[in-house]
Amino acid sequence: MSKTPEQPPNPSLQIASPSYRLAALDQEFLLGDSMRGVRFLLEYSKAEDALRAWGVISTIVVFGSARVAPDGPGHQAQWYDTARRFGALASLSGGALLNGREGRHNVIATGGGPGIMEAANRGAHEVGAPSIGFNITLPHEQVPNPYSTPELTFQFHYFAMRKMHLAMRASALVIFPGGFGTLDELFELLTLRQTHKSPPIPIVLCDKAYWSRVINFDALAEHGMISPQDLQLFGFAETPEEIWAMLEAKGLHAVD
Repeated sequence: MSKTPEQPPNPSLQIASPSYRLAALDQEFLLGDSMRGVRFLLEYSKAEDALRAWGVISTIVVFGSARVAPDGPGHQAQWYDTARRFGALASLSGGALLNGREGRHNVIATGGGPGIMEAANRGAHEVGAPSIGFNITLPHEQVPNPYSTPELTFQFHYFAMRKMHLAMRASALVIFPGGFGTLDELFELLTLRQTHKSPPIPIVLCDKAYWSRVINFDALAEHGMISPQDLQLFGFAETPEEIWAMLEAKGLHAVD
């Protein structure tokens, strides 16, 4: 008597198993500890592809407090207005608009949030120039300001990769009054310049009275913590026109 052939088991359990998912579509796998290096690469590559597609060759990075409001108390309104007007001036004078050229130069780049960042992006937006917003995910969610170019508005999980993108195309750095985050970015770039790990770029701090009260740079030199020559790595300016003139005096190349 012949036996009836057994039907093979249904492979539904195998198909449903996480191990069977395509690696590129397996979010649980991609967000695991072993893929941290891959996530670094993804954050680098996604922004890099977009910046290249827009022809961004160099940037002017603008830092400053997210807490500054256009109608804020004290000097806040003045700082916001200066950053806004500088964003417009730099975009028109630096080469952010193509005007028949290949590649955009000195495109305004910020951390993408409110305050000074919004002001600089806004100035660029108002003269029809693109600008970049390198946002970071935070426990208290940061919403991107509405003035950075949508296709150039990015979101990063890793501060390190965000900082890398802020630094790697920077042809100049403009620092407005700010707190811990602004100080972090300022000293990051100053350290790269001091140690010659980055090309020479002009660094300008807006509002000398604020910065001189917050940081005693001269004391660092007097105590031998930095070289007196390190004080030449940056300068001070007050108005958009003064900032631009100092950037050019310190070597910024504007593209007509």
